[in-house]
Amino acid sequence: MKKVLITGATGFIGSHLVRANIAKGYQVRALVLPDDPGEQMLRSRGVEIVVGDIRDYSAVRRAASGRDIIFHCAAVVTDWAPRRLFQQVTVGGTENICQAGLEAGISCLVDMSTNDVFGLDESQTMDETFPLRPWHEPYSDSKIEAERICWRYCKQHGLPVTMVYPCWVYGEGDRTFVPLLADAILKRELIFWRKDVIVWPTYIDNLVDLLMLIAEDERAVGNGYLVHDGEFTTLEEFCAGIAAALGVPPVTRYVPYAVAYGAAVAMELVWKLLRKQSRPLLTTYTVKNLGSRLKFSIAKAKRELGWNPKVSYSEGFRRTMEWLKTLDLKMLKQK
Repeated sequence: MKKVLITGATGFIGSHLVRANIAKGYQVRALVLPDDPGEQMLRSRGVEIVVGDIRDYSAVRRAASGRDIIFHCAAVVTDWAPRRLFQQVTVGGTENICQAGLEAGISCLVDMSTNDVFGLDESQTMDETFPLRPWHEPYSDSKIEAERICWRYCKQHGLPVTMVYPCWVYGEGDRTFVPLLADAILKRELIFWRKDVIVWPTYIDNLVDLLMLIAEDERAVGNGYLVHDGEFTTLEEFCAGIAAALGVPPVTRYVPYAVAYGAAVAMELVWKLLRKQSRPLLTTYTVKNLGSRLKFSIAKAKRELGWNPKVSYSEGFRRTMEWLKTLDLKMLKQK
């Protein structure tokens, strides 16, 4: 029986990984923050809990001890948080995981990166050979720093690392992508600032399927893999689908990109000056992210691992909308 550690196990991706590993009959352990409301649910599923912070090496070491596989999903997943938190959690936490995994002699570290690390080049279809390029945004750039740490441990110490680059992950349990869009659509706050923005949806089951395959296939060690549903849509079409599911009119308003970006800069400045804890309506990361026409290939995962998305985008979207309609629509905005 394989022994697995999952960080970020109470999060969106992590919770789905927990279920997949339990279904495989693996022994699952999770590193969980003190007073995490998701801890009891994990315990009810038979998950072994190590209470601690990813920033605390002693806790990470305890969690990694005796494990065969580590799925590292813990990170700061919002675009609005103090930069020091990104450094401490996303970057420092990854260093702790690498060191602890090396000490534990694990057979595989699957690190959750993001397609953001390849930058904002719209001129080419990007794949895993592209260099890491900063966005000058804390979320994306801290992911780049974390990835470099993983590859350093891989090259210098032989840590068996595999990197995964999901695109826009959605599905049942999503807390950041679909709920935020739905909230803005319902409140009539959503405005587009570029036409035909490209979205590469990644249904959660397709992502988890690849993650589980990677953990079992030695060919994945030392490699990175982009992942999405195998097709793209536009942001307008994606949001129109959400609006239709919620029974409200689609969004049709546009403003120039420069106006949206300028507004985001101003909002961020005001929020920082006033030391507001809430997230601004617009951030520069959001404007960049929801205003690009990037292209990504998943040919490598297909070619090297024989992986293909099992759930089509249309089916994944249908399932997600059915789930969305079960939520308290007044409580969608969590990040």
